[in-house]
Amino acid sequence: MTAAGSDAPVRVGISSCLLGDRVRFDGGHKRDAFLVETFGAYVEWVPVCPEVECGLGTPRESMRLVRAREGVRLVTVKSGDDLTDRVERFAVRRAAALEADGLSGYVLKKDSPTCGMERVKVYNAHGVPTRSGRGLFAAALRDRFPRLPVEEEGRLSDPVLRENFVERVFAYRRLRDLFSAGWTVGDLVRFHTAHKLTLMAHSVDRYRALGRLVAGARAASRAELERRYGDGFMSALEAIATRARHVNVLQHMAGYFKKRLDADSKRELAAVIEEYRRGLVPLVVPMTLIKHHVRVHDVSYLAGQAYLDPHPKELMLRNHV
Repeated sequence: MTAAGSDAPVRVGISSCLLGDRVRFDGGHKRDAFLVETFGAYVEWVPVCPEVECGLGTPRESMRLVRAREGVRLVTVKSGDDLTDRVERFAVRRAAALEADGLSGYVLKKDSPTCGMERVKVYNAHGVPTRSGRGLFAAALRDRFPRLPVEEEGRLSDPVLRENFVERVFAYRRLRDLFSAGWTVGDLVRFHTAHKLTLMAHSVDRYRALGRLVAGARAASRAELERRYGDGFMSALEAIATRARHVNVLQHMAGYFKKRLDADSKRELAAVIEEYRRGLVPLVVPMTLIKHHVRVHDVSYLAGQAYLDPHPKELMLRNHV
């Protein structure tokens, strides 16, 4: 099972300014080098600027979220124009239109009153902000696509969050491919089996819960099974795969080589896993050695695990976690 699934492009929505489009209120942009130059080589971007697309133009008066008696409103800073209803109506329509694009993820602009995913400033009547808001378009997007992997570009500077997001994008694509048409319970069993180690690295409890769901699959309707498995699978991957959980999975894989490796090779593998546990080497080091043994000894079960290749190796994400 490949990281990218079928041959069709992996499509990811993005705030247009992050690609370098001059759509900001001041006529500028917030081009992100990782997204454009690195991740962009493996996905097809679907750019959206809700402010420009709903007709506000560039440049334009800056806006902010303001707490009022009727709730949080989107208001221009100088003139005090309330744009909430206009932007919310557009956001709902635009999010619905994205259904046709078959997205596998979305990257939003942090701190934006329309695109901020979380902790957006909300001002009170005295002009004092608290970081308690969410952008209007971001809210419509999350309501429309609750499973979809969504992140802000600012959080992607953290290597762990970056690897988690990219892993979820490609996993979501594989999940969409599974449920796209004509799937069987057998297909679901094979998908779940291929993602055993991935799920274990994120949440053993959720892996077990999904296993019970798959085991009783024939007792549920197809629609119910798809909904529950899809929700549970993506929820599990939202849990960060910690170093301790990775070590558990690495040791689990090492168990497949007990009768295949000589004593020196087993000691080497155990030592490399221990070095990773102690934070002396990144995850790519023990993973590279394990993948070598998988190829040499033809361990078919491990070879079929998405955990070994969750995303394109050229991104080098596991070099930093």
